[in-house]
Amino acid sequence: MAESTDTELLERARNGDAAALRTLIRRHDKYLYRVVRSVLGDDNEAEDAIQETFIRAFRGLENFRGDASIRTWLTRIALNEAVRRRRRQRSTVDLGELQAREDRDQQRTSAPAWLAPDSDPERSAARSQLRQVLERAIDGLPAPFRIVLILRDVEEASVQQTAKLLGIRPETVRTRLHRARRLLRQNLGAEFASALKDVFPFERPRCDALVSRVIEQLKRGGGLQAR
Repeated sequence: MAESTDTELLERARNGDAAALRTLIRRHDKYLYRVVRSVLGDDNEAEDAIQETFIRAFRGLENFRGDASIRTWLTRIALNEAVRRRRRQRSTVDLGELQAREDRDQQRTSAPAWLAPDSDPERSAARSQLRQVLERAIDGLPAPFRIVLILRDVEEASVQQTAKLLGIRPETVRTRLHRARRLLRQNLGAEFASALKDVFPFERPRCDALVSRVIEQLKRGGGLQAR
């Protein structure tokens, strides 16, 4: 299954193959998480957004015509979901929503991958602190700069790919990336800015939990086979 192309996996998923859908999710969830989080600036909200992205994508498989890559298609759905959630965000949270968030948090008790035990505790602690500093600095960037930085420097998308995904000109991508990098250098220095590849990890067990939630919700709708 891991050697199958996205197109092959998508065709199997269309036929109700849960295993194929699991593989597709694992192949793209970390990338989508980083993109969506760059818009929302919140870990839990971003995780919920990509869960909704995969559910919407699967339920709308007939709308995928192959004009773009599957990753591009998923990214557009994810960005639309992130923008919708950002518009909905309020300065105050009602008690019902607060309780729902607390319930979700209790289900996500596992520590992030970078906090796992390391053979060198001092090195592990230093890496964790560095990553947290970087993530706070990235969160402090203006949203248009932040998402360009994530796509170009973290996910290594090309200028053309980034421009197409965001619906802006390549020249705008270059300008925003330049300004984002300059702001990071001003705040952190070149050494910190060079450590971007490890920020906002989305690994096991969070990935496993996301896959299980998406598959279970889709099975309840009768669109997947138990495998």
